[in-house]
Amino acid sequence: MFARGLLVIAGLIGAIPAQAGELRPEEAKRFVAGKTFAYTCFEGTKGVGRIFADGSVQGTIQVRGSGPMRLMTFPAGTVKVQPDSICASARGMLFSPCFNVYQIDSRSFRGSISGLSFAYCDFVRRNPRLELVENPPTTPRTLNSATMRTSISE
Repeated sequence: MFARGLLVIAGLIGAIPAQAGELRPEEAKRFVAGKTFAYTCFEGTKGVGRIFADGSVQGTIQVRGSGPMRLMTFPAGTVKVQPDSICASARGMLFSPCFNVYQIDSRSFRGSISGLSFAYCDFVRRNPRLELVENPPTTPRTLNSATMRTSISE
């Protein structure tokens, strides 16, 4: 699961400038810090995540698209933006993987571990506030007078 978490980080550190193509590390940092992205990976893993300016990561993960959705958090400094690369480091790892990020369109990108382009996640920017407005509750609860009298008298 840790490796999948790193793959997710690969995409979350991406950015989306105006045109498609591989992104530079500073472009990635400016675009992604504090924003929410939904992701789906090549083998079915999915979730939602956010990376912060301090390099910490927080989100959810559902391995291979089944089972429970789990909370995923990595501390500050996990993601490091260097002049020529974006890498992740975590305690206990034998190496610090670096990532390639490719823009797909103005809201989405693909992140992969450098040298392993077959292992990727696709990310789409989400705005949770808009989703609340666009997806109101399906049926509002209504109270009839009998229900109200019972709850008032109790």
